[in-house]
Amino acid sequence: MQTALAEFATLFARAAEAIPADRLSAATPCAQYTVAELFAHLGGVLPDSELAAAKLPRTGEPTPLTEPAAVAASAERAVAAWLKPEAMTGETQFGPGTYPASLAAGITLQELALHGWDLARATGQPFVVGEEAGTVLLGVVEQIADQARANGGYGQAVTAPTDASAFDRALALSGRNPGWIG
Repeated sequence: MQTALAEFATLFARAAEAIPADRLSAATPCAQYTVAELFAHLGGVLPDSELAAAKLPRTGEPTPLTEPAAVAASAERAVAAWLKPEAMTGETQFGPGTYPASLAAGITLQELALHGWDLARATGQPFVVGEEAGTVLLGVVEQIADQARANGGYGQAVTAPTDASAFDRALALSGRNPGWIG
């Protein structure tokens, strides 16, 4: 999990930092969000994730970060916190609830992976995922897909080609078309 988190944080930060200001209103494969709206979403989730990894309580609603570089830096801080061995143990507060720390880390992983890909696709950037990280992501998406669909976080699953990579299968299971082009 931690190796995959590090890989997705790097990919996410690279994509976020390269987004030009004139692409902030672009549509993304995540139909709920434009590029700017994704930054606002992640700019709230990632600081919460950093607190969760450190087992620190949330002290109110976060003020979302919206600048691409600030959100990229927040992703790197959150993952650095998850890379500490004690971060994955026990339970932690994450957003509105308390979860096993490993689940909170998995939620962070899928946020970085899926939304990082959304940002890269929306702005014509590469997002090349290693097979191991893709397999870890697929496991997380399989674990949370029903709940994520029930709360509106995922769309209806789409069919992935039979020879699709683990990453593309995770995209499809989350309701994304792996072939989406903006």
